[in-house]
Formats: sequence, structure tokens, C-alpha cells
Amino acid sequence: MHVYTLYFRRCRKSQFTGTYFVDSKKLPVCDNRRIHSHRVFADIAARGKSSTGWFFGLKIHLVINQFGEIVSFLLTTGNVADNNHQVLHYLLDHLKGHCIGDKGYLSVLFEHFYERGLHLITKVRAKMKNQLMPYLLNSRSLCVAESTAK
Repeated sequence: MHVYTLYFRRCRKSQFTGTYFVDSKKLPVCDNRRIHSHRVFADIAARGKSSTGWFFGLKIHLVINQFGEIVSFLLTTGNVADNNHQVLHYLLDHLKGHCIGDKGYLSVLFEHFYERGLHLITKVRAKMKNQLMPYLLNSRSLCVAESTAK
């Protein structure tokens, strides 16, 4: 059975608790010096940028609940931004409650999700007022820790 199918089945068994954490992680397929000579994922890997620098590969976008269970995930090419509308719709459209993420998830879709019952909570960018629950933002690192532990 394909690994993607196994994870998808596992996600369907996760509890919808109302508190979620969203984050992405880079999945490099080769070193930057070998981009032009690599053969793995030749058709789908792309150059992307993360907070730690440039990479060549894929990105995994994860949504977990407060118990660390993966609720939703998506594999994309490395050049897809965290606030991409299609990615956000795929990950978050079926959720209700609070979703905590980093500044990369700030988007014009904030109001769209708010009207549907999902409150996106992110740290604010420069020149923005902090409006929602800053104490939950410190728990966002759970998503990265849980995704690397499993």
C-alpha cells in the first residue's frame, strides 16, 4: 500500500477537537549544489525558500490537533507559499475552532475562514495590532516537534 494512502487513512481517524496547529516543513531531495544533476523527483521537485534558507525539493503542510494527531496534510513542490489559497482551502476548509500558525499563514482568506467558524491565530507582522490569543502561539512548535517525532 502506498505511504500517502496510509497517512490519509490515519488522518481520517484523528479527532476533530477544535484546537489545531498548522505548519510546513521542507523536504529537500538533494543538496543545492546537485540541483542540475539529480534524478530523484525530477518532475515534481522545485526550488523553494524557508526560514533557514534555499532548498530544492518538496514541502509538507501539516495540521495537527492538540494531541499531536495529524488531522490534514498536503505535499507540494518547494516553491509553494504557506499562504497559498489552494493549500489553505485543502487543509482548513473542513475545520472549525481555533487554528494556530506562524506569520506565513496570514492571508486574505482570514475573513473567509472566520465566517465559517475557524479562527486563524497567527503572530502579527510589523505594523499590525495583536488581536487574538497570543498565549496559544507558543504552542505552535508542537506541530514541528510532533511531525519530526513520528
